[in-house]
Amino acid sequence: MRKTLAALVAVALVATGCGGKRVDTNAGGASGASCEAGEGRLTIATGNAGGVYYVVGGGLAQLVSGNTKLRATAAETGASVQNVQQLVAGDYDIAFSLADTAADAVAGKDSFAGKPQKIQALSRIYPNYTQVVVRADSGINSIADMRGKRISTGSPKSGTELIANRLLQAAGLDPAKDVQAQRLDLNKTIDGMKDGTLDGLVWSGGLPTAQLTDLTTSLRERVRFLDITPLLEPLKKINPVYDAGSIPAATYKLAKDVPTIVVPNLLLVREDFPAANACAITKLLFEKRAELEKVHPAAKDILRDKATATAPVQLHPGAQKALTS
Repeated sequence: MRKTLAALVAVALVATGCGGKRVDTNAGGASGASCEAGEGRLTIATGNAGGVYYVVGGGLAQLVSGNTKLRATAAETGASVQNVQQLVAGDYDIAFSLADTAADAVAGKDSFAGKPQKIQALSRIYPNYTQVVVRADSGINSIADMRGKRISTGSPKSGTELIANRLLQAAGLDPAKDVQAQRLDLNKTIDGMKDGTLDGLVWSGGLPTAQLTDLTTSLRERVRFLDITPLLEPLKKINPVYDAGSIPAATYKLAKDVPTIVVPNLLLVREDFPAANACAITKLLFEKRAELEKVHPAAKDILRDKATATAPVQLHPGAQKALTS
């Protein structure tokens, strides 16, 4: 079953290619009074290839296609900031995003300065863990020690880049001047850590992230994770969605758990997304969650009792119906 579903997920992802645009502007215009999806096509903006957004997004596309009249495909993207921008532009119908990025979007600040984005949420989903890994020979024991170092801050316009820059600023560093910031996707980041052209990385993702499993398996004691929780309070002043969490030692076969900062993820749509589709997809997310867990274990943290906690992003009326009926 796992192999079959994984193969179907791969088909769902490949169907759009890298950064594919939505293929139909009418993704099922069913009445808002219904909770049955209409017919049509929709596209899902995910994240870096191999990352958890990418894997879970492919699984979600397969669930939608297999259980409704909609035909969904998932695309590789740069992640959160880019996803929101292209969602609003009409390139995608559904987008994964970190909650801090989505909060900035509706407020029209930082990456969205002066341009509040008209987005709503289908649900809060699993949390992202801020995973900061450095080479053991780098001399880096804290974010402040990254001054002058070669650090991957994530893909341009990603949620990883947003939180990486905020961490650096909270530690008193200017990301543009005080570190040799490398705006790399995750695969290139791991290559750089392996060949020694990077001293460290910041990654915001679910657990486990396959590329970090590869890194820790390959380099073992030559890399280590940092505890970044001393910077939690400064980050909470920027956005209260930030919270304390822990990367369990078993995730990457570490010597002990690593305290870190976590951020919830949201599934986003535009305000004009058909209510019936929103209701049907949101219901499917929880009714078939076990199927998503087979695709990636992060899906086990998609919890119905937290699904409506999307503020300051408003819950889509169709999703509200699905979660309260």
